[in-house]
Amino acid sequence: MPTLLHIDSSAVVDGSVSREVSAAFRDAWLEQHPGGTVIHRDLAADPLPHLGADGILAPFLPEEQRTPGQAAALAVREELAAELEQADAVVIGTPMYNFSIPSGLKAWLDQVIVYGRTAGEAPSAAGTPVTVVSSRGGSYGPGSPRESFEFVTTYLEKVFSGMLGIEVDFIVPEFTLAAVQPALAEFIETARASKAQALQEAAQKAKALAA
Repeated sequence: MPTLLHIDSSAVVDGSVSREVSAAFRDAWLEQHPGGTVIHRDLAADPLPHLGADGILAPFLPEEQRTPGQAAALAVREELAAELEQADAVVIGTPMYNFSIPSGLKAWLDQVIVYGRTAGEAPSAAGTPVTVVSSRGGSYGPGSPRESFEFVTTYLEKVFSGMLGIEVDFIVPEFTLAAVQPALAEFIETARASKAQALQEAAQKAKALAA
């Protein structure tokens, strides 16, 4: 049966728009695949170790030359790579933190990008459809005053396409802080409409993948 890899990276649980929209994608995907498998990685509740020297060096050493620390670090990378490789689709929920992605998602990317396997001349997960729900407190789209500060979609597109051989689609709910930031109060209705559109897009994209 098909497998969905579902990744959440928001540090906030209750009220997280990226989590709500990624869950909507998952639910719509399961409707199309009632017997499907969902691998859920909550990078806030169960954080991964950041890539260190052992994890960097281990793939380039023969097994008999690896220290116990290197072997353990490589096991983490291989587990994550295998999850990506077995997935028929991937959905990632990520808010914008300080113009970029949460450190937990960066840790996942650093661990899962293994040269000679998931990255390199023949990436092992190439062609896997990836949908990223990229929420942000304000607006950073084309023509907005802060367009040049947007490093979430620009970074992730380069990483997935340029290193993993994967094309990525984005769902972008904006103004998620409008209800709690007085300076953004005039955008409350815009935020609601953006979230509603994101939920609709998530369901549509999940169903389209099944088709």
